[in-house]
Amino acid sequence: MSIALGHERDVAIADLLDRALNKGVVLSGEATISLAGVDLIYVGLKVLVASYETASRIRDKQPLAAPLSDERDTQ
Repeated sequence: MSIALGHERDVAIADLLDRALNKGVVLSGEATISLAGVDLIYVGLKVLVASYETASRIRDKQPLAAPLSDERDTQ
């Protein structure tokens, strides 16, 4: 099975999945159910689709928070 992207480009689903796992894809969405202008239910969703190696590589590139320093001088 293939999907047509653009005018003349066919891409197999396996190729799309391979690219998504290699690069990583973030999906986000939200839905609100309201009645008479009152929000009854809110659902928020954020999903990261990536391989373990890609997620580790992305995590390692993120700067870590600076450790808290003790501002008291002990001299």
